[in-house]
Amino acid sequence: MKLSTRGRYGLKAMFDLAMHFGEGPVSLTSISERQAISVNYLEQLISPLRKAGLVKSIRGAQGGYMLSKPPSDITVGVILTTLEGPLAPTDCVVEDDVETCDHSTYCVTKVIYEKIYESITSVVNSITLQHMLDDYELNQSNFIIETICECK
Repeated sequence: MKLSTRGRYGLKAMFDLAMHFGEGPVSLTSISERQAISVNYLEQLISPLRKAGLVKSIRGAQGGYMLSKPPSDITVGVILTTLEGPLAPTDCVVEDDVETCDHSTYCVTKVIYEKIYESITSVVNSITLQHMLDDYELNQSNFIIETICECK
């Protein structure tokens, strides 16, 4: 399974909003500059995230977007499935429709695909934006410590 730019950039945008959680609305222009994503593309990504209730928009001169819930309440899984759809390696895993595949009822590889899907789903649903923020802060402090140590 490979994520499209839609999923990757959408996750980056949500991470950016998480970094500014509690500071008020964030403009798409500022996200665009920090994350190197065009404003036009961000507009396309924000719409489904807003419809899913993950972000809310604030109108006006000081408006923008903000997370609708704390970063600890938003998982990577819900972001990715909102933007990408099911993260299954094949359609037959999420659709029990016989029309999807004539062999789905006795397919020997379907069990493998189901296990892959379950594993992916388990991982992305266990990681929140808060986990990402914590990892980012840890990596930043490790980088600063390594940089200081190199100067001696």
